[in-house]
Amino acid sequence: MAAACKIDLTFENGQKMPALGFGTWRAPDEEVEKALNQALEAGYRHIDCAPVYLNEPTIGRVLRQWIDSGRVTREELFIVTKLPPHGTRAATVEKFLKRSLTDLQLDYVDLYLVHVPFTVPEVDGPFLTDDNGEIVLETTTDHVSLWKGMEAIADAGLARSIGLSNFNQRQIQRVLDNCRIKPANLQIENHIYLQQTGLVKFCKANGITVTAYSPLGSKGIEKLLNREVPDLLDNPVVKEIAQRQDRTPAQILLRH
Repeated sequence: MAAACKIDLTFENGQKMPALGFGTWRAPDEEVEKALNQALEAGYRHIDCAPVYLNEPTIGRVLRQWIDSGRVTREELFIVTKLPPHGTRAATVEKFLKRSLTDLQLDYVDLYLVHVPFTVPEVDGPFLTDDNGEIVLETTTDHVSLWKGMEAIADAGLARSIGLSNFNQRQIQRVLDNCRIKPANLQIENHIYLQQTGLVKFCKANGITVTAYSPLGSKGIEKLLNREVPDLLDNPVVKEIAQRQDRTPAQILLRH
C-alpha cells in the first residue's frame, strides 16, 4: 500500500497530489480515528475531508498526534477539505476554510474544493428542510463571484491549490472563462457504473486533474437514497478479471 501511495498526479501549478487518497465520508469519530491511524500506518498521505462529514476535529487530533510525534511531517501530507453547501458564496469562503483549519489543526490545506455547485441557507446545525423533508436551496449561486473568493484564499496561502467538486462541464467552463487561477482538480463520483467519460475528457483537455470518489461503490448511500445500489465488488465481470489477474476485485476497480 505504501508503494502505491507514492504515485503522484501533478497540477498545472507544479503541486503534486498522491494518486491514492483516503476518504472520510460517513465515518463517525471513533471509526475515523481508528481507520485514519491505520491508513497512515499503511502509507496513505492524501486525506480527503469535508465539514459536512462532521468529523474534522477528530481527524485534526490524529494528524496532530502524527506530526507532533515525528511519524510524519506536514509537508508529507496532502490534506483536502471542502467549502460546505452553506458557505458557497464569496463572502463566506475564508470563514469556512478557517473553521476547517482550526478543526484540522493546520495552517493551510493542500487542496480546497467547492463541495457542490449550489447553496443552502447558512444556519447553525442541520440544513434547513421544507415540509416534505427536502433540503432548502437558495435560488441563485454566483459561481464567478464564488471563484474569486476561492482565488483570494489561494493568494493568502490558506490553500495551496483550489478546485471543484460535483460540478458539470457547463459550470466548470463558466469558471474557466472568468478565472485568474484555474481549478486544479475536479472531484466527482466515478466508477464502472458512472464513468463520466465526457466530463473526464473535458477536464484533461483543460489541464484539470480528476479525483474519483466512491471508486469501489458506496453501499452506505442506500440509506440516503432509500433504494438499493449495485455492489461493484460483487460484479461478476470484475470478479472474473480479478481472478484472471490474481488481484482482488477492489484492486481491479481502483485500477480501472
